[in-house]
Amino acid sequence: MNFYPAIDLFGYAYWLLLILVSVASLVAAAFAFKFAKPVYAIVSGGTLAAALILAAMPNPDAHSSFGTLLGIIALALSVIGGGPVAAYSLRLATRGSVAPGSHGGILVENSPSAAAAVSSGAAGEGAAVHEVLRGGLAIGILERLAVTGAILAGFPEAIAVVVAIKGVGRFTELAASEARERFIIGTLASLTWACACAALVSLAIA
Repeated sequence: MNFYPAIDLFGYAYWLLLILVSVASLVAAAFAFKFAKPVYAIVSGGTLAAALILAAMPNPDAHSSFGTLLGIIALALSVIGGGPVAAYSLRLATRGSVAPGSHGGILVENSPSAAAAVSSGAAGEGAAVHEVLRGGLAIGILERLAVTGAILAGFPEAIAVVVAIKGVGRFTELAASEARERFIIGTLASLTWACACAALVSLAIA
């Protein structure tokens, strides 16, 4: 009796399921990115976890087209989904205690007298506060693109280069404790998401 057709059918079913779950995570991430609602970020993270579990299970050898497609999905998921996940992590950590700036950063005090301005909602109207960590969205996208791409290309050592470049670029903005906390939490959340997306492909094609 020839069992090859059944094995081929199982293989196609497995890869179809893995790709569908990954696409579901990507769709949820796109909604989280567009509508900035934490629930979509949570759904995206949950479905990514499910995809990772599925990828870690014993699976049939992938046809090159399946691996390439999964790699493209994982790269898109890394770039799009990491932003909402990092933002949600920061929201949980800071609980809205830091005033947002008008250019995507946060407002920090120049002097102790600025505390009254921040608490009264007048932050940014005078010289008591200034905005730091601007451009976090664009930097995060490039960061995750570089990290996930480097891992998929077999060069994970590039992660150290990415972190070093980001740290040097932000060094002068990290004097305030609020900025340091936000930098560390946001970077770790973004890098963890990027590595998880890369691991999805590595586990599936291992």
